[in-house]
Amino acid sequence: QVQLVESGGGLVQAGDSLRLSCAASGRTFSNYVMGWFRQAPGKEREFVAAITWAGGSANYADYVKGRFTISTDNAKRTVYLQMNSLKPEDTAVYYCATGSHLTPRERLYDYWGQGTQVTVSS
Repeated sequence: QVQLVESGGGLVQAGDSLRLSCAASGRTFSNYVMGWFRQAPGKEREFVAAITWAGGSANYADYVKGRFTISTDNAKRTVYLQMNSLKPEDTAVYYCATGSHLTPRERLYDYWGQGTQVTVSS
């Protein structure tokens, strides 16, 4: 059974940094892609970043490019989202997900974590 468990969320001030973690189990993840999505109150869930498990390729949404970095640690079976220069508009529940394609389309991700709250105060 595939399980994804996010951690690392919290309350920070604008300009601060935060690192989210997603511990993965239950699948041979080397053949898959890991993604981060987020959902702000009253808004639809949106793509943040995705990476091949081996780390060879990564995609970012324009609104986080240059501030967020996605990475993997194969030994720990964990994917990270390093978030720098955080803005109030980054406030959301952040979800990690796994799928077969490096894509921003959330419908192509078949397993999801429970989410972790990130709140950025101004």
